[in-house]
Amino acid sequence: MKENLADIERILISADQIAARIKEVAAVLDKDYAGKTPIAICILKGSVVFFGDLIRAMETPVELEFMKVSSYGAGTVSSGKLSVSLDILSNIQNRDVLIVEDIVDSGNTMYALKRMLEGRSPASVRIISLLDKPSRRTADITPDYTCFEIEDEFVIGYGLDYGEKYRDLPYVGILKRSVYEQN
Repeated sequence: MKENLADIERILISADQIAARIKEVAAVLDKDYAGKTPIAICILKGSVVFFGDLIRAMETPVELEFMKVSSYGAGTVSSGKLSVSLDILSNIQNRDVLIVEDIVDSGNTMYALKRMLEGRSPASVRIISLLDKPSRRTADITPDYTCFEIEDEFVIGYGLDYGEKYRDLPYVGILKRSVYEQN
């Protein structure tokens, strides 16, 4: 059985809306990366659902890599300190890199990650984010591509979690405050 659906205040972005927007953004990426084979880096765990749907929607060939980075730990607020527990294996020197992220909130994680990868001398580093929450931004960074800009809500589903729950939901929903404020 899926997580307790009573924990969800409301659906913010439906599965159909997500699928349609990914198709649109994939077409833009195909145009921007025409004639190239970028290295697409999936930021685990939250981006894995988005990553799979995105690369299948693209016609451009991509090489796949995976990283596990965080600045959140088990909490709901960024600490601002980047922790890399799984790094890529590929040499990205002179290669086009596309970071695939689930959500850019404070921007601290993406800011630090982009700077780290730029230190490896790629041809380019761009960020695509399923969700962008600019009202919470504290770092000077903006995703190059965004599927949806959202307000300051705690969202779950479509790969996003709270305490490792809700990732398997096919939509993005708003988690009731009572769920995460009780901890």
